[in-house]
Amino acid sequence: MLMFSRKEIAPPQTGDDGPPFGQDRTRRNVRLDTLVRLRWLAVFGQTIAVLVVGYALEFYLPIYACLAVIALSAWLNVALRLHYDATQRLEPDRAAWLLAFDVAELAVLLYLTGGLQNPFAFLFLGPVLISATALPPRFTLALGGFAIFCATVLVFVHYPLPWDTDDPLTLPPIYMMGVWLSILLAIGYIGVYAWQVTEESRQLADALAATELVLAREQHLSQLDGLAAAAAHELATPMSTISVIAKELERAIAPDAPHGDDVRLLREQAARCRDIMAKLTELSSTPGEPFNRMPLTALIEEVIAPHRNFGVHIETIVSGDRNTEPVGGRNPAILYGLGNLVDNAVDFANERVEVKVAWDDNKVEVEISDDGVGFAPEILAKIGEPYVTSRRRKPDSDDIDAGLGLGFFIAKTLLERSGAELVLRNNPARGARILLRWERADFERPARLTA
Repeated sequence: MLMFSRKEIAPPQTGDDGPPFGQDRTRRNVRLDTLVRLRWLAVFGQTIAVLVVGYALEFYLPIYACLAVIALSAWLNVALRLHYDATQRLEPDRAAWLLAFDVAELAVLLYLTGGLQNPFAFLFLGPVLISATALPPRFTLALGGFAIFCATVLVFVHYPLPWDTDDPLTLPPIYMMGVWLSILLAIGYIGVYAWQVTEESRQLADALAATELVLAREQHLSQLDGLAAAAAHELATPMSTISVIAKELERAIAPDAPHGDDVRLLREQAARCRDIMAKLTELSSTPGEPFNRMPLTALIEEVIAPHRNFGVHIETIVSGDRNTEPVGGRNPAILYGLGNLVDNAVDFANERVEVKVAWDDNKVEVEISDDGVGFAPEILAKIGEPYVTSRRRKPDSDDIDAGLGLGFFIAKTLLERSGAELVLRNNPARGARILLRWERADFERPARLTA
């Protein structure tokens, strides 16, 4: 399933939405691949530095202990590669622990090679800087405090600095206190500076995304208001004529005449029609209120309705108490994302697509599966990255470029911003399956947009 075709992706065009982009739903995390690559760079650099100092410069240092510490860092990288996918994004707390490990590993190496006398002590700033640009402030504060603690300990406890034994280097205590203070100030100042710049960029991106949704929403509501006003204007004259004639007939016919009740009903219904037209003209004063909220099953039906009658049977299976059915906002991220997934499921299914819907007091789940050829095994580890185009084609398809490109990337990103967690896998027998899971509170969050 979902052998995503060459359809170009347009931004969401409906309006309302759950939590605004850029508020508490903004995801602050780090790609595991980024941390692994940076750690490999540190491993190679530290190894070269130790070997050059120990063998090329012939300074004494506990070389095997240093290499053992570096090997531990390399082993962690290998373990992470084996355990996680390359596209894994780490939650902030896990990323903070990995960065804390980097600080601790650097502190042990500096302990073995002179403490803060070692000129590489400024590298304490690296993990804190990464945290400031990618993680929430509380993790950056904790990591910065840990780095300062390690630097403080190294002022007093460390092995001698590798140096010429005939002319040992002795730095005065006041100079070492200056080095310690400079590291402390660098961690504080540069960390705050990096956080501020990154936060401003986040806020700008979130504001632009929210603005696009606001403009789309207002455009559709304006169109709706225009149609309502046009309908009210066109119907006003004939409805007035009908009302006048009905009143005249009611006066002319006796109350007990055979058609008296019919004439009275005609007048009442004409008055009711005029009331309805008056309400339509007031839509602009209560923008979108009748359309903001919808039950989960209604949302699913709206998503799959355009994809029926294409030769593929779409079956909806609902599991849950209808009396407790979730009611959420018309979130364009959910509508567009689910629509993209269902569209591609229909494209690459042979005969059948199933959409299973379930909920309880805490979770909302939607599962989309088909009986197509499924995900190519070599693609499963990379799904979610843009421009991944190596896909297995439907056997009877002439589409050469049946790739998984920006379409799924955009749909996945929008769904995750709405609070969804996506799980993708192949069915044991045939086809592919995508499970989407929301916290119920996220799904039912009132629609609100801020720019």
